[in-house]
Amino acid sequence: MGLALGIDFGTSGARAIAINPDRAIFAQATCTYDRQHPQVWKTSLFSLLEQLPLECRQQITRILINGTSATVLFCDREGEAIAPPLMYNDDRGKAVMPQLQRFAPADHLVLSATSSLAKLFWGLENLSFGDRPIYVLHQADWLASLLHGRLGISDYHNALKLGYDVHNLCYPDWFPKLPATLKLPKIYTPGEAIAPILPDIAQSFSFPSDCLICAGTTDSIAAFIASGASFPGDAVTSLGSTLVLKLLSEIPVNDSCYGIYSHRFGDHYLVGGASNTGGAVLRHFFTDVELDTFSRQINPHQESPLDYYPLLGKGDRFPINDPNLLPRLDPRPDNPVEFLHGLLQAIARIEALGYQRLSELGATPLRRLYTAGGGAKSHTWSQLRQTYLSVPFLTPISPLAAYGSACLALNPI
Repeated sequence: MGLALGIDFGTSGARAIAINPDRAIFAQATCTYDRQHPQVWKTSLFSLLEQLPLECRQQITRILINGTSATVLFCDREGEAIAPPLMYNDDRGKAVMPQLQRFAPADHLVLSATSSLAKLFWGLENLSFGDRPIYVLHQADWLASLLHGRLGISDYHNALKLGYDVHNLCYPDWFPKLPATLKLPKIYTPGEAIAPILPDIAQSFSFPSDCLICAGTTDSIAAFIASGASFPGDAVTSLGSTLVLKLLSEIPVNDSCYGIYSHRFGDHYLVGGASNTGGAVLRHFFTDVELDTFSRQINPHQESPLDYYPLLGKGDRFPINDPNLLPRLDPRPDNPVEFLHGLLQAIARIEALGYQRLSELGATPLRRLYTAGGGAKSHTWSQLRQTYLSVPFLTPISPLAAYGSACLALNPI
């Protein structure tokens, strides 16, 4: 086997990483963009390919792309988008919730204003499709089609929010009847080979003619894979603007009250939950320099007497489901080190409660923990978290989703 190329399309830029069969990085490339548009994505994709050294391109035998979850495009038979993409956080689907509620099971994941299925129904009501065939694609699907030339293909990670049944690997019985001209994607296993690269693309960039384009995944799952987590009980906590937990479980857990849902992950399931607490609260009160300086002055082995629940606004869903939950940030000591200590300790408690909640709902108990996101750099915070989470803390192999995509290309789930 030659090199595997993973490509990650995020909210403000894209990255490509090529790895060898031992998963060592051979080459990488990056680009940024300031708007989300298919033409921008296409330009960025080919820019990444062009940046890779010729020696690298000549050895790439598998390519896999990840994209933002539930970013949807409607395309004609030539693959041209007939309208701007509906991004992952676009909530105009709230207008079609009454229609979805008539056929989707109660509390199903698709009953969200930002789900792929909600976006599909919004498109049916608000876009002019006419009598021509229209393909429903996710960001990663469309980008991959530029390389293999086949429309109407997705993977079961991206298709989860379209309503695809990842347990039985089929569209469910309750799925609504759609116009014959609307083409739902055929679903592949993430990492599964779809087709060889188009001959003209191979020639233009000096790829081997038998280089395979693989079914993709979402950006968050690619980041999980990049960590090296692979056994039931392994989890990744992302300490970014919010607190996001992903736990590999032997059984799926889905609970709409807590915003918990499960992706299929081979023979297991990747269970996720997210809290509104996290780095955004910290940056509301401190600069990055202050966070670094003050955290170094905290004694992580000494418990703070402050009992906080740090939020920027009202309400949280996980691990406490209460839309009216108020931020608890008082009393605030005059000493900023003591204040930061209380905040970090509170977020650590919320993280521990999150994994406890997943276990209570039936997920495999937490056994090993990896950390991603900006908060992973804080040694003090890690020590505070270890007080509440009595499991080994492991260093991720890589924090980059593009690396995870390359690993998935090497070893499909």
